[in-house]
Amino acid sequence: QVQLVESGGGLVQAGGSLRLSCAASGRTFSSGAMGWFRQAPGKEREFVAVIISWRGGITYYADSVKGRFTISRDNAKNTVYLQMNRLKPEDTAVYYCAADPTRGTGYYTPRPYDYWGQGTQVTVSS
Repeated sequence: QVQLVESGGGLVQAGGSLRLSCAASGRTFSSGAMGWFRQAPGKEREFVAVIISWRGGITYYADSVKGRFTISRDNAKNTVYLQMNRLKPEDTAVYYCAADPTRGTGYYTPRPYDYWGQGTQVTVSS
């Protein structure tokens, strides 16, 4: 059974930092891609970042987080991370980890991801 388990969320003041982790079990995603999405109350789930292993570990970010967030992965641990710096109140959301074990496309949308975590709450106070 494949599981993605996020951790690291919490409450932080604006300007602070958090690091989210997503540990995968049940299969490896070293040949696919892993990403982060977020969903704020009353809003649709939106893309945050992705790391595409089968394309040499290339990373892409939403414009709203570019320069502040960094996605990385540890293939040995089958874990992906999201380092979030200079957090803003508008970053408040439930953050979800997602994984695609194959060579997919369209990683800015939820469509290619086969597996999702349960989400972790990030709250940034002003």
